Amino acid sequence: MYNPTRLHFGKGVVGKMPEILSGFGKKVLLVYGKGSVKKNGAYRDVVNQLVQAGTEIFEYSGIKPNPVIEDVDAAAQLGRDKKVNVIVAVGGGSVIDSAKAIAITIPVGHSGWDFFNGAQKPSRAIPLISVLTLAATGTEMNMFAVVQNDEAGQKNGYGHPLMYPTHSLLDPTYTLSVPKDHTAYGIADLMAHCLENYFGRADAPLTDRFIFSILREAVENGHKLLANLSDYELRARIMYAATVALNGTTAIGKGMGDWGVHSIGHHLSLLYGTPHGASLTIIYPAYLKVFKSEAAPAIERLGREVFGVIGMDETILKLEEFFASIGCPVRISESISSEYNEQALLNLLIRNKAGGNNFRLNAPRLEKLLELAR
Repeated sequence: MYNPTRLHFGKGVVGKMPEILSGFGKKVLLVYGKGSVKKNGAYRDVVNQLVQAGTEIFEYSGIKPNPVIEDVDAAAQLGRDKKVNVIVAVGGGSVIDSAKAIAITIPVGHSGWDFFNGAQKPSRAIPLISVLTLAATGTEMNMFAVVQNDEAGQKNGYGHPLMYPTHSLLDPTYTLSVPKDHTAYGIADLMAHCLENYFGRADAPLTDRFIFSILREAVENGHKLLANLSDYELRARIMYAATVALNGTTAIGKGMGDWGVHSIGHHLSLLYGTPHGASLTIIYPAYLKVFKSEAAPAIERLGREVFGVIGMDETILKLEEFFASIGCPVRISESISSEYNEQALLNLLIRNKAGGNNFRLNAPRLEKLLELAR
């Protein structure tokens, strides 16, 4: 296990920024989204710390919820032009994912997409500091990023050790203003990360126990948080759970995990702009129904350990009911309106070879899955 990210957690941790920056240089590329960071105070606090540290700040804003390669390349060009020494990313998973891609693209002369399609491998990266404002993806403490290329019709993930943030600052205060729906999507996302690793190829009993504990943390505190969005302690518990769900802890010995649900869900986001967490809650129940004969022991154990039920069907139903109870869609029809074209989605899934590392999807299985998820 390897994880070089230094994590700082708690109220006011951005106050450590000048000390952290002292080893990186004075030219900062500040990356953020469409404005929520200015409402929750994170932008103000970070800029104040950057000014206090005596840095020169170059801003790139407007990162989209489903980040696109055009922003990565444009921000990388800005970073090259200004000869920046460090990147500071303020936002949720989309912003930090983009910043990771920017970090490895600044030192090269080609598009960042060349990393995501396998044409190139990075040899160095600009140091990255992340300030997280949304508990969901775990990107603040891992080496992975997902970026969308609309022209290519692909939404790909990529990971490399150079993409780990050097430091990540997590203040749950910045998540207090996250609305109910996106709070729920974040809870679903962290649960999906646990499940993707749980259904990996290999047997790792202690890792499974870590996974069950994180899932129970989400289930036990999810409803409480959604009923009281201003509760700092609950925000902190979910924020930490989301980090541990994908910082390597749940992957140890699991053989890469499965990741088939993410593979399919990314296509819903690509075609219809479905929020990432919502795409996962739509696909997961149908996915487990398709593979329940192959995954029977694992599904039954999941039910016993997390939901206190016996049987595969009961477990899948409990998972689906939990997702629905926190306000997440569990059917395509609940999220996508009349523009939905099942055949077009199926064709794209087949073309892009969507599927998992453990559970393989062919055309008939994909067709059945989409039928179950309607």
